[in-house]
Amino acid sequence: MTATAPLVRRRAARRTSVALKVVMATTGVLFLLFVLAHMYGNLKVFSGQEAFDGYAHHLRVLGDPVLPYSGFLWILRIVLIVAVVSHVWAAARLWRRANHARSTPYTTFRPVQATWSSRTMRWGGLTILLFVIFHLLQFTTVTIEVGGSFDSPYERLVAAFSVWYIVVVYALAMLALGMHLRHGIWSSVQTLGWSTRQHEPAIKRTALAIAAIIVVGFLLPPFAILFGMVS
Repeated sequence: MTATAPLVRRRAARRTSVALKVVMATTGVLFLLFVLAHMYGNLKVFSGQEAFDGYAHHLRVLGDPVLPYSGFLWILRIVLIVAVVSHVWAAARLWRRANHARSTPYTTFRPVQATWSSRTMRWGGLTILLFVIFHLLQFTTVTIEVGGSFDSPYERLVAAFSVWYIVVVYALAMLALGMHLRHGIWSSVQTLGWSTRQHEPAIKRTALAIAAIIVVGFLLPPFAILFGMVS
């Protein structure tokens, strides 16, 4: 009975770790879908002020008359907040487990080849979280106003990205997002059991392509505004 107790604890720990990884993977997939939709919305800036403001207004009346004004956005925000808290909580638990495993004498350390993206996942995630808070304060609650006060989402966006240091902050955050997504997509596919050794190279290339598309898609509007291509 005593001899099997450590084995039972290790198996329980492995099951818990798998559950935490599934939480991270599923919330990661949700974030990816949201990021793609958000990128599409940002690219509306190239269609002009009427199209961009119309898109922003449409999001606020989506579900009318079943939902109140901005009802859909609030539901989405609540879902994303729950997902963020779950994602961060699972990541912190896994990090603590990994540190504990490395400090346990009977644990054998097996070095693996790590990419820059995988080595910076935690710090990249923290950078993205801080940027999201700043981004919400700037464009959602409008607590932070850069370049002036505007009722139009289009004018608010153009005013903000006409300031070079805002574009720099945005660009750095998007690079962090790209690295996080590159490793996160591949890791999520593995965790959800959709990967095999044969398909692993293709999945890594696909993750890199998706991350690159998202980074470029998000950076096109601010740089186009900064260089006067959109005004």
